[in-house]
Amino acid sequence: MIVRTLEECKNSERCVSTDTWQSVRMILKNDSMGFSFNITTIFANTETPIHYQNHLESVYCMAGNGEIETVNDGKIYKLEAGTIYLLDKHDKHLLRGGSEDMQMACVFNPPLSGKEVHDENGVYPAD
Repeated sequence: MIVRTLEECKNSERCVSTDTWQSVRMILKNDSMGFSFNITTIFANTETPIHYQNHLESVYCMAGNGEIETVNDGKIYKLEAGTIYLLDKHDKHLLRGGSEDMQMACVFNPPLSGKEVHDENGVYPAD
C-alpha cells in the first residue's frame, strides 16, 4: 500500500518545475503501479510546448483555465475545471495557461521514471 500526501511530495525531490509549470510526482515508475500520477500546475499567461513521445497521457483539469493546441493540425481546445483530455504518444501540443494558474491531475502510461524533465528524444517541454 502506498499512502502519501501532496504536501509531502511537494517538499521532496518529487517536485519538478520550470518557469511555466510545476509537477508534483505522486506516483512514479519505481512505485511499481504501471502508471505515474502527477499533480501539475500550469502557470497563468504561459505557453509550454510538450511532447511525451512514448507515453499515453490522461489529464483532468481541477482548477483554473487555459487551452491546448495540437501542433499537427492547429486545433485549439479550451480547458477549465472539469475538462479532461487524452493524448496518444504522437500528439505534440502547446499547453497555455489562461488568466489564472491551471491545476491538473495527470496520468502517464508507461510511467514517468522520476525527477527527469526530459523524455527519450528531447526535453520537457519539447523543442
